[in-house]
Amino acid sequence: LGFEEIQLALQAAKIATREKIRSRFHGSNDLIHRLFVCISGVADQLQTNYASDLRSILKTLFEVMATKPETEDKEKQKKVNHGLRNAALEDCALCQESISSSELAAKARDGDFEDPPDWVPDEVCSYCTACKAPFTVIRRKHHCRSCGKIFCSRCSSHSAPLPRYGQMKPVRVCTHCYMFHVTPFYSDRAGI
Repeated sequence: LGFEEIQLALQAAKIATREKIRSRFHGSNDLIHRLFVCISGVADQLQTNYASDLRSILKTLFEVMATKPETEDKEKQKKVNHGLRNAALEDCALCQESISSSELAAKARDGDFEDPPDWVPDEVCSYCTACKAPFTVIRRKHHCRSCGKIFCSRCSSHSAPLPRYGQMKPVRVCTHCYMFHVTPFYSDRAGI
């Protein structure tokens, strides 16, 4: 057999295989059905391998969708959140200020920036201000540019601009400052 004859035989085999596959499906409905069967098989495998996870996710989803929170529950949750917020903020100097967000915006527009807070000296702090984890060679100290306190990387993982201090590019801030000072929509009061 020559080279051309081998090529022709290979092409004929490819065409025959393709025709054999096509002959199993009589139209697009057959293809769609086959696709559905394949997807169902994958879904069955997922159901078998991750049954408890899927049940948990579906149960949570249905509970959320089926239950409508009562206004009384909302009020209770609001009081609990307010109490937690006050406990977390009681030693925050920024939280004690009464300057409104509109005043801050006006100061930033006018170029009238506040002095950034003094940083807590590194040698004074041996553990994270938020989670109390001790600092090590691996868990390093990071200063929040908004309040000046020292945090681990997990508790100061946010970045945000601080226009009140003239910082227009995002800088490292702690979770507390990010939630209550940098993004004021998390707060009940407008000035926080």
